[in-house]
Amino acid sequence: MPSHVLVPVDGSPQSVQALRFVATEWEDVHVTLLHVINPVKRGYRASVLPSGSEDWYQEAKADAEEILEEARTAFGRDDGVTTKTEVGRPAATIVEVAQEPEIDHVVVGSHGRRGVSRLILGSVAEHVARRSPVPVTIVR
Repeated sequence: MPSHVLVPVDGSPQSVQALRFVATEWEDVHVTLLHVINPVKRGYRASVLPSGSEDWYQEAKADAEEILEEARTAFGRDDGVTTKTEVGRPAATIVEVAQEPEIDHVVVGSHGRRGVSRLILGSVAEHVARRSPVPVTIVR
């Protein structure tokens, strides 16, 4: 049984399913809810944000706080739950955070795309499962 689970959240029904899975499978586990601000969505490279991007970042940070608060509420308990916001490409950032010593499991929601759709859009869950240093559970 894991003692500290990382659950990436993006406000999607899939991330809520991942939260519900953790809540029902492991009642006493410590949980870190992670939201990744993706600058690529705004046309910026993850490593270079142009000048004048402070307004964009503040808006994205406020959105992240709202998503994390909704996730905490959906999880159903406050004790043993921490939140974290990072900036970067979601899949790589999740793997990076999973390398922190206290994290011993990742639970990630998946859209369950197949075929051409998965090839074009990529799969965060697949990337995390292949590169994570700790076990990964994918929830659909």
